[in-house]
Amino acid sequence: MQTGLEQQLIELELYLLKSEVRSSVEELASLIHDDFLEFGGSGIRFGKEEVLMRLPKERCPEFCATDFELRVLTPDLAQLLYRASMIKPDEFITRYSLRSSLWKKVETIGR
Repeated sequence: MQTGLEQQLIELELYLLKSEVRSSVEELASLIHDDFLEFGGSGIRFGKEEVLMRLPKERCPEFCATDFELRVLTPDLAQLLYRASMIKPDEFITRYSLRSSLWKKVETIGR
């Protein structure tokens, strides 16, 4: 049974996988933390700035995410683990990966 936090983070993670979100610098900038760091399949590191420059220009792959697991690390930090499959545009190969994302609760003014 999912907790409210787990459901919220799953929805946010799935939202980030949508093509309309991945193609929007504004949406990505609002969801990705300034200290964001990702290791791509090639082992190359990407920060927020690189993602905002690169991702909106790419054709979005088809994603499927399953088997979510939430780990609450501190009262304001959680880790979401899941399995993902991806098919890149113009390819017929399904790529599988184990994914992990950290979500930090931040206070925002005006919300």
